[in-house]
Amino acid sequence: MKKLVLLFAVYMTSLVTVSAQRHSCCAPSTDGPALALQSDFIADHLAPNPLDYTPEATSSMLQFTTTSGNNGTAFYVPSGKPTKKVLILCHEWWGLNDYIKREAEHWQKMLGDVDVYAIDLYDGKVASTPDDASKYMSALDQARGEAIVKGLLQKIGNDKEIVTLGWCMGGTWSFNTTLAAGNHAKGCVMYYGFPESDVKRIKTLKTDILYIYGSQDKYITKDAVETLGKEVKAAGHKFELHAYDAVHAFANPSNPKFDKVHADEAEAISLKFIKSKLGLK
Repeated sequence: MKKLVLLFAVYMTSLVTVSAQRHSCCAPSTDGPALALQSDFIADHLAPNPLDYTPEATSSMLQFTTTSGNNGTAFYVPSGKPTKKVLILCHEWWGLNDYIKREAEHWQKMLGDVDVYAIDLYDGKVASTPDDASKYMSALDQARGEAIVKGLLQKIGNDKEIVTLGWCMGGTWSFNTTLAAGNHAKGCVMYYGFPESDVKRIKTLKTDILYIYGSQDKYITKDAVETLGKEVKAAGHKFELHAYDAVHAFANPSNPKFDKVHADEAEAISLKFIKSKLGLK
């Protein structure tokens, strides 16, 4: 009898581990190994193409104190004049690399009267290989990530209107940052980030969500995305879903499988969404 009980316990533990792996795509996990450690996920994320990039003179690395008392950093691209409108960018599993810094400058130019912050969730570490990215992403502690996010929000100030945007792992952190921003959150853009499944957390949402999805994504199901949409609407907010016949990370210009046509279309939709949420023309 004891052997049967032991076997059953082992079996249930394995189910929990598999479930944790399945539900941690592009997101930190404290319940088991992240999907970032799985060989197929690593193999599908090809090393970034090289980029010749020099930050603009007005851009800089910003330091702030996190809510855990440690230092945090973000790449800051200021508006040309004082503004209360803010866009926070959340990087993919590669970290705050030159592609994300260039994206921050690109979004600031498109939006105009907006301060843009690209948050660093890896404390300065940047991956150039899938193996390193896997290591950094799987090691990202939920508490540490939230402390960094809340520290940046405190640095930005409590009188701002905030929209968040992130890709893959950053899509998940775009949602997390929106929750942390509370009533200051005016919109959330998620590019193929793992959909939140905790209904209690979704109910604390204060704004609408735009979700960009690649229908060829092998790690995020459309059912999971649509379930998130239903819960967001049940919480009294709008959920806008745009799906493209594309792979996971199709909008990442560093990805050898970058799909420019669909990425440009998704960007135009995201730009319109962000402008509307921040009251920009």
